[in-house]
Amino acid sequence: MFDTVLLRSLLAVADSGGFTRAAERLHLTQSAISAHIRRLESEAGQKLLERTTRSVSLTPAGARLAGYARTILALHDDARASLGVGRRVSGTVLVGLSEEMVKAPVIDCLRRFSVAHPDTELVLKVGLTGELLPLVQSGGLDFVLGSRCNGDEPGEVLWSEPLVWARGPLALLADDESTAVPLAVFSDQCPYRAAAIEALARAGRQWRIVCQSPSAGGLMTAVSGGFGVTPVTRTAALAAGLLEVPTLPPLPHAQFVLTAAAKPKRSVALLLAQLRQCVARGGADL
Repeated sequence: MFDTVLLRSLLAVADSGGFTRAAERLHLTQSAISAHIRRLESEAGQKLLERTTRSVSLTPAGARLAGYARTILALHDDARASLGVGRRVSGTVLVGLSEEMVKAPVIDCLRRFSVAHPDTELVLKVGLTGELLPLVQSGGLDFVLGSRCNGDEPGEVLWSEPLVWARGPLALLADDESTAVPLAVFSDQCPYRAAAIEALARAGRQWRIVCQSPSAGGLMTAVSGGFGVTPVTRTAALAAGLLEVPTLPPLPHAQFVLTAAAKPKRSVALLLAQLRQCVARGGADL
């Protein structure tokens, strides 16, 4: 049986993309993480990580073991929680979710955490990622699950998927590139809005904002009714019954990111671990 401490170190390196960030996440030294990986590779009899000067990635054997490790650790933590092993966690956990992250799998994960830890209180704040992130720095939120379109902001990338232009069933755009693109978007804090305008500007296309909404529901309804085109993930476009517009300039991938305080309290760390397991099982299906 592999030591759960070693397995946690492997997953921390794989999920954070490096030994330094893994050490910060587990509150250990970088040398301790390195020692854990060496011991695990010795026990497995195979190389588990590929290291370059810029990145660290799982080998095929490491990826297989990581899959087992997530299951092993999830069962381990569930067993401890169900038996009341370890000191109880309590207090308030302040959770920030971008609107697109308010989905059944995420909410169910939060509910199960509350059931397992009845002395904790979860408080949710839903908004645009750009509005929520400053609250992590100020202490108004313990962590944020949101999205971005580039790697400039801090945070742990959980998964990514294509960002596309989408419209309703009625065609709005002429083939004439001199026609201004009618945009339906969120407010200035939305990373998709910024990515869309940047893509149009690079391509020399004119644009005009015809709809601005604070909610995803309102935005999708407007677009479905033929009021503009919107930048949205391919998954969200399909779910809303929207059509892709392939003639517009390409958009970047949307990255779904977890941003937390550098040293989260124990209750927050436990919830973050549970959310990572949820994402590992569901990925972009969330």
